[in-house]
Amino acid sequence: MSNWLDRLNINSAPGQSPLVSRPYSPAPVARNSLQLPPTRPQQPVRPSLQTRSTSLNLLSTLSLPAAARVPSSLKNQLAQVPEVDVVDPLVALETILGISPKKPDVTVDVLNTDEEDVPEVTRNVSTKPENLVENIEFGDLSLQDFIEQNAPRHAQRVFKHNVQSVAEYETERKRFEELHTSIASCDETLQSVEKHLSIFQVDLGTVSAEIETLQARSAALSGKLDVRKEVEKLLGPVIERISIPPAVVKKISEGPIDDAWVDCLEDLQRYAKSFAAEQESPDIKAVEDVKPLIEDLSTKAVERIRDHFAIQIRALRAAGINAQVNQQNQFLRYKSLYAFMAKKQPQLGAEIAQAYANTMRWYYSSHFTQYHAALSKLKILVTDNKYVLGEDTTASARSRAANTGPPHDPYTIGRRLDVLRNPTRTAIPTNAAEESKTSHNLETPFLAYNLALIDNASFEYTFLTSLFHPAIPMSSLNKHFATIFSPVLTLGTTLTRTLITETYDGIGVLLLVRLNQHSAFTLQRRRIPTLDSYINGTSMLLWPRFQLILDAHCDSLRRAASALPTRPAGGGASSAAALLIGGGSSNASAASTAPHPLTQRFSSFVYAVLELSADAGDDIEPVENSLSRLRTEYEAFLAKLALQFGPGERGKKDRERMLANNYSLCLAVLAGARGRLAEAWKVHFERLVAGGAAVGGGRR
Repeated sequence: MSNWLDRLNINSAPGQSPLVSRPYSPAPVARNSLQLPPTRPQQPVRPSLQTRSTSLNLLSTLSLPAAARVPSSLKNQLAQVPEVDVVDPLVALETILGISPKKPDVTVDVLNTDEEDVPEVTRNVSTKPENLVENIEFGDLSLQDFIEQNAPRHAQRVFKHNVQSVAEYETERKRFEELHTSIASCDETLQSVEKHLSIFQVDLGTVSAEIETLQARSAALSGKLDVRKEVEKLLGPVIERISIPPAVVKKISEGPIDDAWVDCLEDLQRYAKSFAAEQESPDIKAVEDVKPLIEDLSTKAVERIRDHFAIQIRALRAAGINAQVNQQNQFLRYKSLYAFMAKKQPQLGAEIAQAYANTMRWYYSSHFTQYHAALSKLKILVTDNKYVLGEDTTASARSRAANTGPPHDPYTIGRRLDVLRNPTRTAIPTNAAEESKTSHNLETPFLAYNLALIDNASFEYTFLTSLFHPAIPMSSLNKHFATIFSPVLTLGTTLTRTLITETYDGIGVLLLVRLNQHSAFTLQRRRIPTLDSYINGTSMLLWPRFQLILDAHCDSLRRAASALPTRPAGGGASSAAALLIGGGSSNASAASTAPHPLTQRFSSFVYAVLELSADAGDDIEPVENSLSRLRTEYEAFLAKLALQFGPGERGKKDRERMLANNYSLCLAVLAGARGRLAEAWKVHFERLVAGGAAVGGGRR
């Protein structure tokens, strides 16, 4: 069956030459060709092939198998095969199947054939068999053997091409020639492709050899890389610990001192620390090579740090320099540099600290001397020994006003208490003190100078401990601080002594005491112990002066009481006693039960002292004892003053009324006082007002 199908495929494609290797048809070979029936569909005309020399260049990268190329010998054999006349395969197939074939457009050559030899199918083509067999059993026979077995031999019809078939052949001949030309061109192109492919194969072999070489080198490099990684893994940490980057060396040796320079110095310290640890391993020879470099670089760093601080210390002597800004930006910012220098060269660190102390001593001495001179130009209200409680303040006060400046009340505290209650008080600027035309109380220059002193001392002590400690011990830092501020403290003591030496302003001196105590609290809160001696020395100056002023008040009251007559006032009474009794009249009838002017001064002064002692806590013994003596002298004065009223019931009532009025005034003035001592004084005067006082019972 396959033979028939192969044969059918050959004849169905016109223009193709049969291969000599294909099996022959079972029909005998005829010399004359059969004419194809006209009803058979004509095959489509195949387009002529063009030369594809350009497109075939794309095949230069492909490999064509050798079996795909047609040998030239086979092409010659195909060209020499003669044409044969064969039976139309469609007619043969219709005959086998018993189908009436269509009338063919052929002629039968019966010139040399007998009539009985002509096949029956030719004579009776349109006759249909009566019985059709649907299933044909071929057995082991092929289709050709089966036909020869059951069908008698008949002469085959020989078909010849008609005129139309010959014309078609002539028409198709040109196409076949063109096809032959195209195939020849393809052969040439394929030969060129084969040549290029051969060259490509050679090149590919060369590339393959190079790739193998590269693979071998890559494998070798990979092995070396693995070994290097292992070595680096082992040596990397050691090298990092003992090696110093060139950038660090260049920055420390030549770069400006800034934050980056500080970072490089920290790196150098870290390398030096690692180097010291690696020195314990004698197996590493590179340690001995790096040791001189680290020592030289450290020495260079110490030299540059010394120069930096020397330049900055010299800059503090420049005119108009702000020392605190320079200290903050050029010293404290690089305090780690000083620690490094002091660690490497302790003696050099001590010399730098001493040079700084000497420079700052000059700086503070010059500035505070100028400030002290400006404060000395302030006009201070004079309160001399004429302003004691027992002195007359009428005509004598008017005469003193022309000599001692504007009049003032040294017994009333008023707004002077604000210097203690104002937490945001500031020192007076130097130019303001020099240009001031107003008069001030003595606490104004004292407060200004000590505020400036405490603020600068606090900053300087903090600066010294921040920059030089722990490279320099605290005992040495305290000596440096004393060296810096000893002239300033001397000026402060001199100013305090100048203010209080001639004054009898008890309220002002007690204000200085409280201000000095506030300064001590401030220093304690800031943890500045180096000014304790100055604070204690100032207290030793102020307290004795306050006691002396209170003693002067007591003496004045005693003198006033002794000046009073010991009998009822009359014509023989002295003029001074009459003034004390009657406020300016020498007549006995002028004696009055109204509060005495001395009571107003006494109560105002006591109120000021009690108010200044309200927050003193238990440290009020000097004030309490002094006020007790002053109150005793005052009560003795009132008791002797009460004797100026005449005897009898009227005189007794006047004495009691006069005493009650004076004590009531004292109680009214002291009503606003605060503190434990003030409460004790209120209770005392309330008892005197309620129970009265015996004449002459004030002093014992």
